[in-house]
Amino acid sequence: MTADEMKKQAAYAALEHIDTDGVVGVGTGSTVNHFIDALATIKHKIEGAVSSSIVSTKRLEAHGIHVFDLNEVSGVAVYVDGADESNHFLQLIKGGGGALTREKIIAAASKKFVCIADESKLVDVLGKFPLPVEVVPMSRSYIAREIVKMGGQPVYREGFITDNSNVIIDVHGWTIMEAIKLETELNALVGVVTNGLFAARPADVLLLGSESGTKTVYAK
Repeated sequence: MTADEMKKQAAYAALEHIDTDGVVGVGTGSTVNHFIDALATIKHKIEGAVSSSIVSTKRLEAHGIHVFDLNEVSGVAVYVDGADESNHFLQLIKGGGGALTREKIIAAASKKFVCIADESKLVDVLGKFPLPVEVVPMSRSYIAREIVKMGGQPVYREGFITDNSNVIIDVHGWTIMEAIKLETELNALVGVVTNGLFAARPADVLLLGSESGTKTVYAK
């Protein structure tokens, strides 16, 4: 079974967590693309979706799923999104696709966060995947220098602009043992919009596609 097949398996398993007659929060990325296709099979049972990116919005609308602005809804029952890494506390690194800020906003507004991934994404310690940090463009060099002081190795994601018209610095070289602390410290830097650590608001359940079927993981 390929990694993409495992992602698809986890994506379809997420349908069991969807509340009918409500609004579904939808993330961004290759695994979420499978989830959007799966959601289309039950679109008559949901009110619509809120989306974390322009790309996901286009895919949802192509399936005939109405996309609400988050400000138009009173809340989101379930948010479904992928991850670049997850530890056993279901603290995540996200943002490889660059949609981390909107993803974090929808996650915060949702009652339940279901993370979908293939089994390779579950790790003991976060940090092998570079940590994305979205910054206001004029602050890029300043933030990079501050990250160096914190022991990170910042790399500017050249040629990439977020849906919020900002830029991204990918931080290499960190072994992240205290995810909430690092998330807070990075967000306190002036010019940082947010970073890709989803630790203060982790996932509630992790669905992992594997050779032996979908595994359901809850936080330790």
